[in-house]
Amino acid sequence: MAAEPNSSESSSIDLSTVPSPQLAQLKNQLTQDLSHLTTSFGQLRAAQIKFRECINNIRDGVAAKKEGTPILVPLTSSLYVPGQLASNSIVMVDVGTGFYVEKLVSSTNLVPASTQTTAAAREFYTQKVSELGRNLQDLEKIISSKQSNLSVVEDVLRKKLLSEASAKSDTTA
Repeated sequence: MAAEPNSSESSSIDLSTVPSPQLAQLKNQLTQDLSHLTTSFGQLRAAQIKFRECINNIRDGVAAKKEGTPILVPLTSSLYVPGQLASNSIVMVDVGTGFYVEKLVSSTNLVPASTQTTAAAREFYTQKVSELGRNLQDLEKIISSKQSNLSVVEDVLRKKLLSEASAKSDTTA
């Protein structure tokens, strides 16, 4: 099988010398890779959107409200229960896989406590959005490369199958 196109020691193979069954296998592998990468891209994009929503929720939902304000607390993405805002200066941040971290206020800063804590939480989510953005750009390049490789393999395979079919028809005639 051919070397990965994005490996650091990329090498070229003349696809016209590769037998048709191997080309078909390579085509199937590239198709599976593309499917997996496209799914991963969608999941990363969804995570990025979720983190952006978290930034907006902190800005509009916590920092702007006073303690004791009635709120809806999300238990899942579609289930909310009524509650009250216990503190607008302490925020629980979802760091993934069901783990939460409390963002606390540093006593050395002169910024008001509620602004400071929510700023730390917003900064956390902003960094996550930026990191996912970089990952999405890298993944987009890989997907583009795989798509062009798949296109080349499909073209060579089609030409090989046509030439094999015409060779068979010439020998039977």
